Amino acid sequence: MESLKQNNSPENGGSDFQPQGGNNRMLLRIIIGLAVAIVGLGVWFIIASTSQKKQLEEAIALKEQAELDMAQQSLQEDYDALNNEFAIFENSRQMMLDDSVKAALTQKYETARLQIEKLNQELKNQKSKSAAEIKKLKDEISTLRNLLRHYVEEINRLNQENQALRTENAEIKDQNQQLSSRVQETTRRNEVLSERMTLAEKLNVTGLTITPLNKKGKREKKVEKARQLMVSFTIPQNNSTPVGEKAIYLRIVTPSGQLLGGGPSFSFEGASLPSTAKKVVEYAGEEIGGVTIYWDVNTALTPGSYTVELFADNFRLVSRSFDLK
Repeated sequence: MESLKQNNSPENGGSDFQPQGGNNRMLLRIIIGLAVAIVGLGVWFIIASTSQKKQLEEAIALKEQAELDMAQQSLQEDYDALNNEFAIFENSRQMMLDDSVKAALTQKYETARLQIEKLNQELKNQKSKSAAEIKKLKDEISTLRNLLRHYVEEINRLNQENQALRTENAEIKDQNQQLSSRVQETTRRNEVLSERMTLAEKLNVTGLTITPLNKKGKREKKVEKARQLMVSFTIPQNNSTPVGEKAIYLRIVTPSGQLLGGGPSFSFEGASLPSTAKKVVEYAGEEIGGVTIYWDVNTALTPGSYTVELFADNFRLVSRSFDLK
């Protein structure tokens, strides 16, 4: 024991034992502190990394959502532009003649437009949008654009056909007008020719006279003393006049406008006219001279202008006035 004590005395160098144990404890504390710091730093790094990753993911999500919003807005602008173009061509389609094409185009376009409106409204009501939904809307608008392009092409095609038809119709109308003018001119000429031919068939009368006669059948100078009125004329040759019996009707009108009646009625231009006297002659195509028709006076006659008319075959052969004293 004593020797042990001696060894631990300062003289024997035993004074270093106590400080060595303190150094170990200090080192241990440092090591533990460093370990705690490292662990803390690791934990902080993990937490910081997790937070940064989350923030990065959130930033990426926000960016993607903003891009989707911008894409939706761009699609909305495209859709509005298409609608405006469609409205412009709504007026053009009114000119389309083919109603079935017009109805089919309109139905297809309206169906696609309603589908886009539905998708667009669904996206507006969603806080977050997916790329798939945006792509679906984009595809629908692309379909609508193709439909509008087809719509416009059909309108242009039909309008071109309409223009061609209008041009053709105008040409046909002009041709019809020219043909109508030719037909009218031909009809007029035929009517003139027919009238000339008809007139050519009419009996001709020349040398028409009226003579008052006394009771002895001699010429009477004063008409008021006349017992008969004699109308004389000649029928010249006319190769165009059909041959056969010709009923000639005489009408004598007094200065006062009174018809000297007594003869049978006859047809003229769709009306029935009374006559003064009638005579039937046989016409053989040769001249007949000295034809006379007599009328017995049965009323008082006065001097003045008397009108003498002859009718046959629905023609007025002659009409002439004579002054009788």
